[in-house]
Amino acid sequence: MKVLEIHISPGHNYFGHFGNPPATNPIFDLEEVECVAGMGLRGDRFFGHQENYKGQITFFAVEVYKNLCAHLNILDREPKVLRRNVLTAGTDLNELIGKEFAIQGIHFAGMAECSPCFWMNKAFGPGTEDYLRGRGGLRARILTSGLLRIAT
Repeated sequence: MKVLEIHISPGHNYFGHFGNPPATNPIFDLEEVECVAGMGLRGDRFFGHQENYKGQITFFAVEVYKNLCAHLNILDREPKVLRRNVLTAGTDLNELIGKEFAIQGIHFAGMAECSPCFWMNKAFGPGTEDYLRGRGGLRARILTSGLLRIAT
């Protein structure tokens, strides 16, 4: 699996905002991020969120992103607006659900699909939530600590 982009945000724009407008916390692009076992990504909104949280890190496939853009004919949105932490290439993320895997020597446990939500229709475009059902990315736990870097 190749790491193409890394994103974190210090606060929640959508999570916990049901019935209210989204917040405006920025999304930061990083060259590397510290993965802390059992805690999450240092600096991210879900860091230390709760014990054994299954979404300590989220992954999203660039192949799905490109297909989404083509399907909806949306060419002016970056993948980071979908609020996933790591944009990947070369791996079917659904195949990692229920499995342990390693990237750059850091071990993860694939926990569940990162299910899309209705907010994505606002952040990316109408139809996003429906299109991403079954291919919204991967939620994972971090099993070992280390620095995850963009592939060069």
